[in-house]
This record gives sequence, C-alpha cells and structure tokens, in this order.
Amino acid sequence: MTQLPPGSIDCDVHVAVSGMSDLLPHMSTAWRELITSRGTDGQDLASYPTGAPIACRPDWRPAGGKPGTDIAILQRGLDTFGTRAAIVNCLHGGQAVHNEDLARTLCQAVNDWLVENWLDKDDRLRASIVVPSQNPHYAAAEIERCAADRRFVQVQLLASNEIMLGRRYYWPIYEAAAKHDLPIGIHAGSAFRHAPTSIGWPSHYTQDYVSHTMGLESALLSLMAEGVFNHFPTLRVVLTESGVSWLPGFLWRAIKSWRGLRGETPWFTRSPAELVREHVRLTIQPFDAPGAAEVETILRHIDGDHMLLFATDFPHWHFEGTEALPAGLPDALIPKLTRDNPLSTYPRLQESLS
Repeated sequence: MTQLPPGSIDCDVHVAVSGMSDLLPHMSTAWRELITSRGTDGQDLASYPTGAPIACRPDWRPAGGKPGTDIAILQRGLDTFGTRAAIVNCLHGGQAVHNEDLARTLCQAVNDWLVENWLDKDDRLRASIVVPSQNPHYAAAEIERCAADRRFVQVQLLASNEIMLGRRYYWPIYEAAAKHDLPIGIHAGSAFRHAPTSIGWPSHYTQDYVSHTMGLESALLSLMAEGVFNHFPTLRVVLTESGVSWLPGFLWRAIKSWRGLRGETPWFTRSPAELVREHVRLTIQPFDAPGAAEVETILRHIDGDHMLLFATDFPHWHFEGTEALPAGLPDALIPKLTRDNPLSTYPRLQESLS
C-alpha cells in the first residue's frame, strides 16, 4: 500500500449513539416522556453487525459499548494518521422511522448531540447534518437550523429511501443544501421501505452487503435522469462508503442507454460521464479493487483524478495500521485525494483550512 501523507482530510469517519439516553437531553419534555414511557431505545442503522470483526478494527473497538462511541479512540486514530480534519457521519434510525414527527425529533437530537459530544471536544472534527428525509420540508428546516454552525459541512442522506432520490419530492432538501453550498453525502444504506435488491429480500448478510451498490447506482442515475443537476447546477454529491470499482461499468452502460433513449428526458442533455465528473465525488474506503493494476485501470476509465476523496471509514476494518491508501495510486494523485479534492468539494473546509 501507499503511505498516507500527514495533514490529510478524512471524509468519512463514523460515530454512534450509545442509546436513547444520549439523545433525551436534547429533546423537549413531551418527547422525553413519550419515548421513555414507550421504552424506545436503540435506533441504530449500523452498516455492519455490531459484533462482527469487520464492524470495527480491534484497536478501534472500545472496551465496552458499540464501535464509534469513544471519542478518545477516534482522537488516537486522528493522531496516528496526522489527520488535519475529519467529517463525522452518524447513521441513525431517525432517518428510517415511519413517524415523521418522531423522525424530526430524533434527527434534531442527533445533530445537537454531535455538536456537544464530538464537534465541541475536538476542533479537527466536522459533521454531516442528519435529516429526516421522510418529510423533505422538515429536512430542509433542519438544514436551515444547523447551517449556522459552519462545522456542519454536508447533508447526509441514505442511498435507498422511500422513493428514488431524484424525484421532485426531495427537491426541497437539495434547494436548502444548494442555498448553503453544502454537498449532499449519499451514504450506503437503506431506510428499508423496500427490499435492497430489485427481486426481493436476501437471505444472508453477504447478499445484503453486496446489494448496496445497486442502491447507489439507482440513486445516482435517478439524480441525473430527473434533472436534479440541471435544476441545481452548483449541487455536489459525495457517494460515501460506496466503493469505486463499480463506476466504470455503470458509466459505460449509462452512456450507451442515454444515447439511444435521451429523447424521453429532453432535460438530460449532457452525458452521464460529464455529469458525474462535474457533480459527483467518491470516498475511497472501501476501494474494493483486487490489486494495483486494477486500480490504475479504474482511474483511467473514470477519468477523474479530482473525484476521489480520502477516507478511513473509521472504525470499520478495511486495512491494517496506517495503510489506508490502496496500492496502485499514482504518487501525483495522493495530495489531490487527501487534501485538494476535499477542500474543493467542501467549501466550509476550504474557508477554515486553506
């Protein structure tokens, strides 16, 4: 693997809510009483089974509790990598519950908890705004509420929601994000309104895990075909924990089909490859390429040195030690993906770190 330079910007680290007791202090009395009387707890949207080895590197696993709940372990990781800044993502069930008012309450509490327990405790940390996409008007209001804190640098959505992300139903979210020049971070994951595959529910975790790429491909194509990038020309999208190796094949098929079928979407006037290279970025962990030669091929096919963003995906176990960069990356690309690309993607990072 290629050595990571000091001063890098980590565009995806994960923290987790230990339990509802973390969030209750950030709620109104009425909501605290309701949640307590019902015994509501948990609400995780963990990408991996919490106890599985891949869910957390051994040296990043707390002695007790869930992975991603101990700020001292995260700080030790940042120190080890010489990280200059890290963007915190918190996957929480507030993004998936069916009750829209409960969703709003939970997401507000998560964002306030992030400020108090993470952002205020380490000035290297930034965060994604967790929004209740179950109600896009509530989500837009939450963006407005949090945007005053410049340490929130993007808006977090799940790849698989109630309906496809390009639909006009979600446009209030994109309007609010564009207003504040906040990228949309689309994270691998699901609100589980529908099966994660197009032909039904999988039987095993392996199937579920691999199928997340389908959700990301569908979300990306929906944004292009529904005209989101036409209507919001400054909007940027970061595909987080999406992998990278699927993109060349996806672009090839999208371009081929667009050429023959674009008459039904007259606003879809630019090639999918052009739209992706202008508006889309991808975090590099997990990179999911088998070897150095394949990394070089993938980079050549996507033709976008500016598109990749460094990430460790802390605390998940994708690499050993400090070898966070996949083998095969050209030396000239490393300063771009560890610093230049994050700064150009996130204006709020640029204003504080440039």
